[in-house]
Amino acid sequence: MDSVFIITLLTVIFALGFDFINGFHDTANAIATSVSTKALKPRHAIILAACMNFLGALTFTGVAQTISKDIVDPYTIHNGAIVILAALIAAIAWNLITWYFGIPSSSSHAIIGALAGAAIAAAGFSAIKYKGFLKILEALIISPILAFVIGFIIYSIFKVAFKNLNLAKTNKKFRLIQILTAAIQSYSHGTNDAQKSMGIITLALISSHMIKGTGIPLWVQIACATAMGLGTSIGGYKIIKTVGGKIMKIKPINGVAADLSSALIIFGATFIHLPVSSTHVISSSILGVGTAHRVRGVKWDTAQRIVFTWIITLPITAIFSAIVYYILNIFM
Repeated sequence: MDSVFIITLLTVIFALGFDFINGFHDTANAIATSVSTKALKPRHAIILAACMNFLGALTFTGVAQTISKDIVDPYTIHNGAIVILAALIAAIAWNLITWYFGIPSSSSHAIIGALAGAAIAAAGFSAIKYKGFLKILEALIISPILAFVIGFIIYSIFKVAFKNLNLAKTNKKFRLIQILTAAIQSYSHGTNDAQKSMGIITLALISSHMIKGTGIPLWVQIACATAMGLGTSIGGYKIIKTVGGKIMKIKPINGVAADLSSALIIFGATFIHLPVSSTHVISSSILGVGTAHRVRGVKWDTAQRIVFTWIITLPITAIFSAIVYYILNIFM
């Protein structure tokens, strides 16, 4: 059997594995607030998230096209199939490590850092399309800042608008609203995060000369949407515990404000075809809401640990994927 076909097949399998892991790693963020306030039971929240992620993943393809063409040139990259396989192995390993320790790291940072590291190992720094890469990097950096600011603003508006209402009745109403915002949050996650694997598979198919153009094949969309939906159904309870309770004590009104602000940022990024980290965005939204509510109520030590993980993800996955590339290149 042709070695290029085997490597491409392995790449597709690992890409779907990455989406599956993303499902229980990153999607936990989307439902963490609704679970922590008991607006939804964990099982019901996970089923809701799985369905909405699947729908979201089938709706858009712009982010997938950005991943497939704006980081490296799929037509000229040296040993392209091995580069992509190495990137996926490194990203999956990092996701599993951070999931095991309950740290909400970024799958987006992991796959983008890994893809850049493997490409540099294969063909040097000239392999990176810096204009596209920097555009993606800017989106990853700016989006959590915007999420923090918007979360702060939305909750500040809520505080003024609902200050005279009975707290018990307000909590009851906002728990119902949280079911809707959790669905919106999960849908937005699917529109952005699932497309990263779609872009990776398309990149692999192009570099192996199995398809032409950067259009995302329908079977790739369905396969990635299904993988993420199945992964979501497994659930990421460790991540839910960190995001939903260890950053701040979340009440229904806090949760609605955080869900709305993060969904707004993710939808905005999807519409302009840029990948963002749902982990960064959701955690930053909660931090913004917490700061508006009561600065001392935010557990800044947990926030620092999350930010530190965000910072180290890109370089670590880049180095790890370069090492994996050299190993694969010896045996393949």
